[in-house]
Amino acid sequence: MTGVHKVLKDRLRAGEVVHGLLSPNVEPDLVETLGLLGFDFYILDAEHGRAGPPEAAAVVRASEGAGLAPLVRPRSLDAKLILQFLDAGMTGIMLPGVRNADDVKRLVEAVKYPPAGLRGLAAMRANGFLLGAEKQEDWVLRSNRETVVLPQIETVEALERVEELAAVPGIDGFIVGPRDLALALGFPDGPGHPEIESAIDLVVAVAKRRGLVVGTVAPTDARAKDLAARGLTIMLHSVTGLLKTGAEAYFKAAKG
Repeated sequence: MTGVHKVLKDRLRAGEVVHGLLSPNVEPDLVETLGLLGFDFYILDAEHGRAGPPEAAAVVRASEGAGLAPLVRPRSLDAKLILQFLDAGMTGIMLPGVRNADDVKRLVEAVKYPPAGLRGLAAMRANGFLLGAEKQEDWVLRSNRETVVLPQIETVEALERVEELAAVPGIDGFIVGPRDLALALGFPDGPGHPEIESAIDLVVAVAKRRGLVVGTVAPTDARAKDLAARGLTIMLHSVTGLLKTGAEAYFKAAKG
């Protein structure tokens, strides 16, 4: 594991606003380009995308070279799968489908080494195959301290129990998934409803009391500014959304 993730964690702790991408794309050149454009982190979407740990390793290498913090959204709460992503060098987990505190506890157990969790230890890429100057004990302590743990709030149950979820030791904050939360709340047309905005504000209020951070989707600069003013510090965009807004702006200007 490089020091890239440590910068992200420190910035989150300091309350800074960070901007990143959630994408199923695994092409190293694309990931590097996004880093060079100025984004802070890259979340590999392995829930909706087809990527697994082998592809994740390439994303990690590209992220590290471009100054991005590499994180992943796994497809399920599978401790062994999460272990493989972390051993490949991923420096944070955003977990979908969380419903209760037990889910969050299991997530923390999968991410953290004992005594904070149950993660198994091996000489893998994340720790330089234990061939570098860092001692095993130092690696274990650093990984437990610096790996980012972000359960998603995208179910009615998670929203109703957010106080309970926030009390679980070992998490850094929440990501509100607006589209799935909208579906769960009965809005098939998308998240553009006051109820979704109220849910985001509720999560922020609970998180602040616990010293946690909150993020959600910010598809435009205006939306990012609004969310930041409301206390959110993790702004998510998508590669396809970025291409769409860029193309629309270009054609509008080019074609008059």
